[in-house]
Amino acid sequence: MSQSGTLMGFVHRRRRGAELFLLLIALVVGIGAYAAVGLGVEGTIPTDIVAYGGWLAALVVAAHIAVRLVAPYADPVLLPLVAALNGLGLAVIHRLDLAYEAAGKDNHTFATQQLTWMTLGVLLFIATLVLLRDHRTLQRLTYTSGLAGIALLLLPFLPVIGGQKNGAYIWIYVAGFSFQPGEVAKVLLVVAFAGYLVLHRDALALAGRRVLFVDLPRGRDLGPILAMFGVSMMILVLQNDLGSSLLFFGLFLVMLYVATERPGWLIVGGLLFGAGALAAYTFVGNVQNRFNFWLHPMDYYESSPGSYQPVEAMFGMGWGGLIGRGFGEGMPERIIYAESDYIIAAIGEELGLTAVMAVILCYGLIVERALRIALISRDGFGKLLAVGFASIVALQVFVVIGGVTGLIPLTGLTTPFLSYGGSSLVANWVIIALLVRISDHARRPIPRMTDVNDDSDSESTQVVRLR
Repeated sequence: MSQSGTLMGFVHRRRRGAELFLLLIALVVGIGAYAAVGLGVEGTIPTDIVAYGGWLAALVVAAHIAVRLVAPYADPVLLPLVAALNGLGLAVIHRLDLAYEAAGKDNHTFATQQLTWMTLGVLLFIATLVLLRDHRTLQRLTYTSGLAGIALLLLPFLPVIGGQKNGAYIWIYVAGFSFQPGEVAKVLLVVAFAGYLVLHRDALALAGRRVLFVDLPRGRDLGPILAMFGVSMMILVLQNDLGSSLLFFGLFLVMLYVATERPGWLIVGGLLFGAGALAAYTFVGNVQNRFNFWLHPMDYYESSPGSYQPVEAMFGMGWGGLIGRGFGEGMPERIIYAESDYIIAAIGEELGLTAVMAVILCYGLIVERALRIALISRDGFGKLLAVGFASIVALQVFVVIGGVTGLIPLTGLTTPFLSYGGSSLVANWVIIALLVRISDHARRPIPRMTDVNDDSDSESTQVVRLR
């Protein structure tokens, strides 16, 4: 074995060892938090800690083995980060289940359901890695993915399976189960955007009129961004879902800028966003209410609809302070939908600002690793896919945590891997699988070309072979 091969093997083993260590820490976070909930709320370690911990560990180990077998050169940090966030989210949701039960509300099994969805998510994570050996094959499905994504966004309007929940038409109901097709649509649309921009980025990168030292795009090239703006406004107006509208338009704008490297697209997108926000505030009552609740929360505390949720979230996080009250010492159940939209407020109340900062740091690391994968990816399609998935996580976290903390008006998105919700959890596990696959392709050593003398040739011709 050559010296470079020995060095590569040594680095590879060190990387795998680091991943095992990080996975162990992630399991300690998830299982330890579950045990802390039992101690804080009931004064004893949960009786099912062995079964729960064993199942959680089995899921994480199964995902790790799949990565080792079919994507051995993949990024070693992504899976531990996701496992830690998912485990912490399960523990907090279990804490809320106990709080709802103690308050005399209907018995909830959110944590059990979330563990079931996590199991499905891990299975799809493994299936994605096993079945998709090269992410570049997805480029052939560019337009199919786009059409499928749009179709999924329209499913909630069908009369039999579609329906609204909390005023938003983003759910479908099949066989007693509810599902948000938009969570799957965001993955398909990233594939569609990446495939389209790889083919047309040269034309979209051409400069048009120059205004204030910025080259604006040509008017004939505005079609894609206007179409995406129209789709986003359709989601806002028809589905009454501000969060998804912001996510899809922001996702396309970021990918368009990365593909073309033209800041003019950011200016055009910013102007469209401003015009859309003004129109939404003027004509869409739900958006106007959210802005009013954000600007004057205490004035609408007792109104219906009102700002009860964001105000209670701020009270809880303020009471939690720097290090929190501890599991069982807060009252996160006062916040409606604390297990989903406001789970970060529940964490802030009982685990404090320190835990919230740690959670944000984990998300920042996921985004950083995804962008690093984009930088080292050897093909344009893989670069844009990684950027798109990084943008999904970054935009969701900014919009949700920004809304809960009062930085921006609140929108209806879930916190990835933490919040209760099977649709979001399953889709996000698939996103991580795709990032793992792209990173494996990018980090895999390139076969080197070596010269070999062919003794059968009288002139000692150099024959090139792959080593």
